Amino acid sequence: MNILAFRHFEFDDDYALRTWASLTGHRLEMRDPSIEINAAWLDETDLLVICGGPMSVYEEDRYSWLISEKQFVKQAIVLGKKVLGICFGAQMIAELLGSPVYRGAYKEIGWHTINRTGEQHPWLDGLPEQLVSFQWHGDTFDLPAETRLLAYSEACKVQAFAYREHVLGLQFHLETTPSCIESMFAHWSSELIDAPYIQKAEQIRGQFGQSEHSIKALHRILDQITAHAEAKCHTTTINGNG
Repeated sequence: MNILAFRHFEFDDDYALRTWASLTGHRLEMRDPSIEINAAWLDETDLLVICGGPMSVYEEDRYSWLISEKQFVKQAIVLGKKVLGICFGAQMIAELLGSPVYRGAYKEIGWHTINRTGEQHPWLDGLPEQLVSFQWHGDTFDLPAETRLLAYSEACKVQAFAYREHVLGLQFHLETTPSCIESMFAHWSSELIDAPYIQKAEQIRGQFGQSEHSIKALHRILDQITAHAEAKCHTTTINGNG
């Protein structure tokens, strides 16, 4: 499987994605959409991963390249490509599906509990009904039309949603490593204010052990994406030869 991942800040750690790709024999290409986007990339892309970012999806006036990225992602969705959006990526998918993205009532920063809704999706098979994941976001969105709500948290009513069988948005960061979090502290420490769902740096550091479990959960999702794609391909082949 050919995976294209859009990374939106230089110290975003690709460890979780690269480790999984290396272990499973898949090809991963990390690209910065602010430098270049080529529509031809879609021809060789089986899975598009839209990673997190410090910008907001509605800031095209500051980040003009967002226009091209949104066009690329929309085309991927229309073509039926598998798409996984993480935090900023999930917000972009939501906007493209018709839901405005806006400042939430609360920021979530730190390790927070994610609750599944009971709604099933093949890419989440095998994940527990509750899991703890790292969060760092201030924007949120309403559930887009024709999508299914898969998870929520105490502070955020849409933590995971699916559009049909090929698009998944995750508001939380299963991929984040302790080293990436330390870089976030260095760049954005001013956001660690006294607020209901913002943990202090020492609280966050004290739970760094959660990262290993989170990355395993992300790898489980990627395994399920692959298994579902292979099963669909097998079914298509059988039907085609029938």
